Amino acid sequence: MNSEAVTDSTSAWAALRAIPDPEFGVNIVDLGLIYSVEVTDGSIDVVMTLTTETCPSGAWIHEGVKNALARLPGVKSVNVDLVFEPAWNPNMLSAEARRHLGTE
Repeated sequence: MNSEAVTDSTSAWAALRAIPDPEFGVNIVDLGLIYSVEVTDGSIDVVMTLTTETCPSGAWIHEGVKNALARLPGVKSVNVDLVFEPAWNPNMLSAEARRHLGTE
């Protein structure tokens, strides 16, 4: 196993970009679902949302975030806080996501 511990959020953001939303085919970062990522002493805290509170893929995405981050080297704990304030809206899409979805 790699002994290089995650010391900043760069690796965490990269891991999150690898998680696609199964409905839209766009990663959850570019969809604007991740509000913040903090890395402190091997602990990663994420604040995220879903496109709707009743998102059918919500549990899958939430578990995917926890699992993807837990696999990073040196991670001791992962806390994912799922919030709905502020509510997600299409303005949170990155330019890349807008191009992919044809909304630009």
